[in-house]
Amino acid sequence: MTGKRVLILLAAFSLAGSPCLRRLEAQQRRNIDWLRLVDHEASRPNYLAGLEPALPEAIALPPPPLGEPPAIVRALYGNAWIFGSSRFYDLVRLADTTEINALVLDVKDDTGYLTYRSSVPTAIAIGANTRLRSNDVRERLALLNQKGIHAIARIVVAKDPLLARMKPEWAIHDTRGGLWRDRQGNTWVDTYQDSVWTYAADLAAEAVLMGFGEVQFDYVRFPDEPQSLLSRAIYPAKPAGESQRQAVRRHLGLLRDRIKALGVPFTIDVFGLTTSATTDMGIGQMWEDLVREADVVLPMIYPSHYQRGAYGFARPNFEPYAVVKRALEYGIRRSASVSGAAKIRPFLQSFTLGRPRYTADEVRAQIR
Repeated sequence: MTGKRVLILLAAFSLAGSPCLRRLEAQQRRNIDWLRLVDHEASRPNYLAGLEPALPEAIALPPPPLGEPPAIVRALYGNAWIFGSSRFYDLVRLADTTEINALVLDVKDDTGYLTYRSSVPTAIAIGANTRLRSNDVRERLALLNQKGIHAIARIVVAKDPLLARMKPEWAIHDTRGGLWRDRQGNTWVDTYQDSVWTYAADLAAEAVLMGFGEVQFDYVRFPDEPQSLLSRAIYPAKPAGESQRQAVRRHLGLLRDRIKALGVPFTIDVFGLTTSATTDMGIGQMWEDLVREADVVLPMIYPSHYQRGAYGFARPNFEPYAVVKRALEYGIRRSASVSGAAKIRPFLQSFTLGRPRYTADEVRAQIR
């Protein structure tokens, strides 16, 4: 960080008195603002400060029995780097002083690497332990359990470039040769491949032994890419006649049976559009299938992810309350036709993607 600051200052001095100075100074101010954002020693803005006083008073709920999820889950998501850093304790303090009662924490993210050292044979074989983010995970989870904060392990399934690279027989292949890649150049594992899901289930069992009280699977789907790319995809493990939708449902059943034996909730992250889409959208996710298999379904109903005109809104990102309300109404209505349907626990948007800039007001609107 120091080197970057020096370079910025040197540039300013070398151009002193030039016609470009004003533009440089403006750029310098932007650079310094950026440095403040990425400098871990700088003070961080409290994005929730404006949100807390305006929320309706939370219902006082007794803490759940040890190992049981709260009756109403109010969670924050923390990635692997947060889980292993001092920021983790910031989230714990936030839970101590607000209605937050759960944390979703990465065990395996979409890089394929693990947050903590695993004893699962596949993880060891492919080198998933070589970029660890936490070496005291048991102590951190013990702190959450001590404080009654529900710990949820997030495990990414199909978007695993490390597993695809190290076990190409489990990966999607390209008709032109080699492994298939998405628009960002990432390789994916073959969602038809049973071993991919068994690996995820093994990591889940280990996570529960570590101290997690719930397992949440993400990317339980096929890639979402343009047809020009998908037309080149070869799925080596595809059974004859099985559709993508059938493959996802079959493997969710496999996960469900494995997780049931662990005695913790089986939850899945899904596309927000699943609540209203009448097809599997080419990724294998159909609402009625999802709510039949899981204990909890978490649609990612981020307003920024809906196209213009969705639900009748010209600019959905400007309508955080209305979009979330409409999306959940669809899901609730469709779940009513499924006996024993999963609970719906939506992911809400607290980041900015396009206009407008999301602040506490937009977060509050979604919670409403």
